[in-house]
Amino acid sequence: MLSRVADSLYWINRFIERAENISRFLEVSNAMALDNPSGNGEPWLPLIDANGDRQHFDQSYPRRSSKDVRDFLLLDLDNPNSIVSCISNARENARQIRDVISTEMWEHINDLFWSLQNGEVLWREPDQEQLRTIRRGCQLFYGITDVTLSRDQAWLFSRLGRLIERADKTSRIVDVKYFLLLPVPSAVGGVLDELQWIALLRTAGAYQMYRQSVQQAISPISVARFLLLDPIFPRSVRFCLQEINDTLQRIQHKPIPGSPDDLECLSGQLVAKWSYVRIESLIDRGLHEVIDQLQTDLNQLHGLIQKSYFPTADLTPQVLSTISTDPSCSLS
Repeated sequence: MLSRVADSLYWINRFIERAENISRFLEVSNAMALDNPSGNGEPWLPLIDANGDRQHFDQSYPRRSSKDVRDFLLLDLDNPNSIVSCISNARENARQIRDVISTEMWEHINDLFWSLQNGEVLWREPDQEQLRTIRRGCQLFYGITDVTLSRDQAWLFSRLGRLIERADKTSRIVDVKYFLLLPVPSAVGGVLDELQWIALLRTAGAYQMYRQSVQQAISPISVARFLLLDPIFPRSVRFCLQEINDTLQRIQHKPIPGSPDDLECLSGQLVAKWSYVRIESLIDRGLHEVIDQLQTDLNQLHGLIQKSYFPTADLTPQVLSTISTDPSCSLS
């Protein structure tokens, strides 16, 4: 497969996954605002932090209202990580490789792109319905990809991009929300406390599966354990890392086993590190520091994938949301 094609497939899925995650974040925050209304945008600002865009946001929207957060993450074309920017970038990548992807994939991503243009009927719907439609549009793209694309390298690179983005976003939302949602002692166990933890789970699409898996009262530790270390939930960090490793092995398919290269080593080490650790150990070491290291590792993994498979891809550099907690640091 041409590196240019593999690069486009990888980034189409990263962008679609990113757009779906942001729509989910906004959808849950909208619902939370009804339970805990506020006159300013402070409760919404963790969404900006979760995407690593605080510096850009503060410069563009000094008022920092809830509407500013929504506009920045949903509509702002100057924000490369906004939903409309992600869908636009995904469509442009898909347009360049229309002969590789299925007709159904192209038609759906093209329809999704045009449905987000100014004046379209979507924007006359209530806010929650707009976000729900976008989220379902992204999820439908995954389904169309999985039922119309042969299980060859095209599908593997598509899956690889989706998994890396998903691991990144799950770790980000846990990192940002875990400390901000930890209540003062007097609020522990209160109604608002529980609503906030439910919101965190719903942000990751994990509430029902968490309830089935953890049949006890919601607690910060159990939520962090489920989203980071659950071996079978498809959005947990551990699950994504295992699937990333398996996908890379299928892409490389070495006929004769030999010494692992840097990409194999890092991928295998991440799986081992996150498969044989307890949440208590992660918390004792400092959950923020552990997640920050994970995001650095994911960043390095992306770099090695690009070096190994996309070195000659002649495309506009794609934007990868900031890994560091320092908003001035970024990777493209």
